[in-house]
Amino acid sequence: MSRPPLILLPGMPLDAALWDHQTECLAEVAEPLVGDVTGHDSMGALARAVLDAAPRHFLLAGLSLGGYVALEILRQAPERVMKLALLNTSARPDTPEQTANRRKAVDLARQGRMGAVMAGMLPRLIHPDRLADRALVGSIQAQAERVGVDAFARQQAAIIARPDSRPGLPAIRCPTLVLCGREDAIWPVEVHAEMADAIPGARLAVIEECGHLATMERPQATTALLRDWVLYR
Repeated sequence: MSRPPLILLPGMPLDAALWDHQTECLAEVAEPLVGDVTGHDSMGALARAVLDAAPRHFLLAGLSLGGYVALEILRQAPERVMKLALLNTSARPDTPEQTANRRKAVDLARQGRMGAVMAGMLPRLIHPDRLADRALVGSIQAQAERVGVDAFARQQAAIIARPDSRPGLPAIRCPTLVLCGREDAIWPVEVHAEMADAIPGARLAVIEECGHLATMERPQATTALLRDWVLYR
């Protein structure tokens, strides 16, 4: 049996390492491909870039920013998406407070203080019990360094201007998994339940003792849920 292409979209300011466990462990059942979500400053352009580089039909999974891009892909080319997984993300638009915080973070990063920006973000990105996990924290910091300040600024601009995706959720027809960490400090469980309730037939999965970066914090549990989604949903 041929393996379906599986496009994985990272969050911000992260790269393919966010999906290391999944790309390795799902290769038996799919062909993982990590999409580039760094090159443009709007959701529309980010989605078009992913689509231009993608096979004709594919499974699609996005975490955080990657989820916003995935929802934009569903707007642009729903017929190309065979299955959808939304991880630690939201269909809601930015609030004024979120936008103000994003602009402050970009200003700091452009002043050469990206390290300080990441230090401030970490308590919201991962479960409190994992803040002393040097390997996890080091990987997150290294990813941010590789993504760089310019791409970080583009990503923030795209996030600020993203549309409200909630009205389009009932039109999604592909099998959908909505996954989150119980202690996600950025998008709590109720936000994910909102999406799962609105998407016909969607499944909500909540991983215990997990924050915003489920793929890295609880890789085995996340990969097991994604494997089930690939094979059976």
